[in-house]
Amino acid sequence: MNSLSKLNQYRIMWVFVFYDLPTETKKDRKNIALFRKKLQQDGFTMLQFSIYVRHCNSRENAQVHIKRAKLSLPPKGEVIIFTLTDKQFEMMEFFRGPKETPAPETPQQLELF
Repeated sequence: MNSLSKLNQYRIMWVFVFYDLPTETKKDRKNIALFRKKLQQDGFTMLQFSIYVRHCNSRENAQVHIKRAKLSLPPKGEVIIFTLTDKQFEMMEFFRGPKETPAPETPQQLELF
């Protein structure tokens, strides 16, 4: 591993959005659907139910997507947004039942400049 790719492990970010939103009324469910749709339109993918994740090529890019997620917050419920470096994400362990499953692949990023 060269030193540039090692540095990129700390520069590349993952943005996580966790939410726990009320579902009692039809309007609540509509707010959840709208929130999920906006996350997906911004490039987030579902990691688990109520957990969405997005790969970003820099901290600045992560801040842009955090801002967009904040703009689409529903009126009620709890939402947690945080970031991990690519190196920290790599250390996560995923399990399905008693078996370990492979972590989601890192999307390929192209840097033009």
